[in-house]
Amino acid sequence: MIERYSRPQMKRVWSDENKFNKWLEVEIAVCDAWAEIGVIPREAVPKIKLAKCNFKRMEEILKETHHDMTAFLASVSESLGDESRFIHLGLTSSDVMDTALSLQLVEASEILAQDIKELLAALAQRAMEHKYTPMIGRTHGIQAEPITFGLKLAIWVEEMRRNLQRLAEAKRAIAVGKISGAVGTYATVPPEVEQRACHKLGLAPSPISNQILQRDRHAQFMTTLAIIASSLEKFATEIRGLQRTEIGEVGEPFSTGQTGSSAMPHKRNPELCERICGLARLVRGHALTSLENIALWHERDISHSSTERVILPDACLVVDYCLALFTSIIKGLQVFPQRMKRNMKLTKGLIFSQRVMLALIDKGLSRQKAYEMVQRNAMKAWKGNRDFLRMLKADPEVVAILPPSELESLFDYQYYLRHVDDIFERLGLTKTQWQSSIIEPTNLAPRAL
Repeated sequence: MIERYSRPQMKRVWSDENKFNKWLEVEIAVCDAWAEIGVIPREAVPKIKLAKCNFKRMEEILKETHHDMTAFLASVSESLGDESRFIHLGLTSSDVMDTALSLQLVEASEILAQDIKELLAALAQRAMEHKYTPMIGRTHGIQAEPITFGLKLAIWVEEMRRNLQRLAEAKRAIAVGKISGAVGTYATVPPEVEQRACHKLGLAPSPISNQILQRDRHAQFMTTLAIIASSLEKFATEIRGLQRTEIGEVGEPFSTGQTGSSAMPHKRNPELCERICGLARLVRGHALTSLENIALWHERDISHSSTERVILPDACLVVDYCLALFTSIIKGLQVFPQRMKRNMKLTKGLIFSQRVMLALIDKGLSRQKAYEMVQRNAMKAWKGNRDFLRMLKADPEVVAILPPSELESLFDYQYYLRHVDDIFERLGLTKTQWQSSIIEPTNLAPRAL
C-alpha cells in the first residue's frame, strides 16, 4: 500500500545508489577544497570529478573488508588513476557519512515540506467549504456546545502550519556538515577545507564536532517527524470517532466495489485512518530511539549507526506515506451535515445550558444560584429524555426571572457561530478562493435544525 501513496522521490533519497553518490559528492567537494588551498594539484580535480562508484564491485570488496567506507573507497579508486591518492585525504569515515547523511535529510525534509503544503491546501479548502456547517462540539466525548465542521478543520490547518515551521527548523538543525578528522581536532584536515567543502555542498559547517555530528540534531529531526505523525493520528482519530455508527457525521472515501469486511457486507470501516494511527506509533518509537542515540561514549561509538540505518529512512518513508494518504482522505472525505444537525438535537436543548445560566446571572443572580437552577432542570431532562426548554418554562423560579419569550431567544444556534468569520480571518482563511463552495451565514437557519 505504501507504493500507492509514497512519492518516488522519497524512496530515491534513501536508496543505496543515492547514499553512495552523496558519499562521492562529499569526497569530490573535499578534494576541490584541498586544491583551492594548494594542497593537491588543481589539474587533478577535473579527473577526480569523473570518479565513479561501481556498486557491484563495492559489494565484492565489502565481503572481504566488512567495512562499507573502505569498500566504497576501493571501488572509487579503481575508477581513477594516480589521482585516487587524493580521495579521502585527511578524512575519517564519519566526515563523509555524516555530511552525506545531512544531504539526504535535507532532501527528505524538502519532500515532506511539499507533502505538508499539499495537505494544508486540501484542509484549507475543506475548511472553507464547511465554514458554516454547524455541528456539535464535544468535550470528554460528551456533547458540549455548537461549533462548525469548518472550525474543526481550521484547527488542523493551523496545527499543520506549525508542523511546517517545526520541519523548517529541524532542516536547519541538520543542514550541517562535518569535515574535522578523526576526533574533530582538524589535525589532518584544516577548518578552511571544511568551510569550503560545506559551502560547495550547500551546508553550514558544524561550529564544533568530534568524530561525528552530534545526535541531538538528528533527534530534533526525528522528534519533529513524530510530532507530525502524532498530529495526523489526532486528525485520523477524530475522523474515526465521527464515523462511528452512533455519530455518522463523516466518512472516509469509499469507492464502488470496495469491501469493509469479509464477513459483513454492510461494513464501511475507517481503515485508512486506523492505518495512520498505527503508523504514528511506529514513528514515535523511532523518535525514542533517536533520543537514545544522543548519549555516546567519549568522542563516538557506533551504537547509533545501526539504528539510524533503520529509523531515519523508515520514518521519512512512513511520514511521507501518511501525509499523502491523509491528504487523499481529506479530499475525498464524505461530510453529512444533516446528521450533524440531527445529533445537535439529541439532548433536546441541553446544549444551551450555559447560555441560560449566563442570562440568569445577567439578571442579577449569583453564579452559584444560577448554576443550581439550570443544573437541576438539566439533570431532570437528562434522566427523563425530556425537552430542556419545556423543563425551564415549567420551573416557576426560572420563569420569574426569565419569561418564556426570553428563554426561547436563548435557544439559538447562530449565537455560537457569530465569531466564525473572525476566527477564519485571523487564520488568513478568506473566502475568495473557494467562494462557490461557501454556505453564507444568512443561508444558515439554526432555528430550523
